[in-house]
Amino acid sequence: MSEPLTPEKMAATHAAAFTQSRPWHAAEFASLLDSPLVFAAGDARCFALVRVIADEAELLTIATDPAHQRQGLARRCMADWESAVRDRGAAEVFLEVAEDNAPAQALYRACGFAECGRRAGYYRRIGTKAADALLMRKAFR
Repeated sequence: MSEPLTPEKMAATHAAAFTQSRPWHAAEFASLLDSPLVFAAGDARCFALVRVIADEAELLTIATDPAHQRQGLARRCMADWESAVRDRGAAEVFLEVAEDNAPAQALYRACGFAECGRRAGYYRRIGTKAADALLMRKAFR
């Protein structure tokens, strides 16, 4: 059985999943979740944080605890939050992914996202050069 999602559990999962860059803190998750435009999908094993403004949605982050990877949780979480943003009227969704995160890029492409831009040196890395962010988009209509 999965654990309920709290900002503290989100921060712990994020820290376990993102070891190359600074993970988000519980206070950051709590602050984002205070907005009526932001919601979380998933559970403590795998979650997504999403913002919907007018007819656009943005995947702010998605994280899977390494102990639970390769079990289909991220794909299921993607489907859940995408359904929720469509229900909230989103016509398209955007996300950013590090150019050195091949597994996430493969997931997003499999879910119908396509690259639409790049931000040079966006992701700071510990002990190495910053990675570009690939901007990806998916239209629902």
